[in-house]
Amino acid sequence: MRKRQVVVRREEPSRNTTTSSYTIRSVRYVECQKNHAAGVGGFAVDGCREFMASGEEGTPAALTCAACGCHRSFHRREVETEVVCECSSPPANNT
Repeated sequence: MRKRQVVVRREEPSRNTTTSSYTIRSVRYVECQKNHAAGVGGFAVDGCREFMASGEEGTPAALTCAACGCHRSFHRREVETEVVCECSSPPANNT
């Protein structure tokens, strides 16, 4: 099961232009980077390849990984940004 958080934000166009753009960001949490051997001076990760939420979005369990039990902040965050621009040319002035 793969969970993904998507944030969509619309940037308002400036007053002098007729261009509007949308910035679409998709956020994924991938491999766990928690050092389980930090207490003994070593380095060991558990091998969890991708964050899977333990509960529904909006609950405290949504921040705990079902595979490794770590908090979501221990997983590497990948952000993909896509800018979609709807451009329109100014009207032609035929006089």
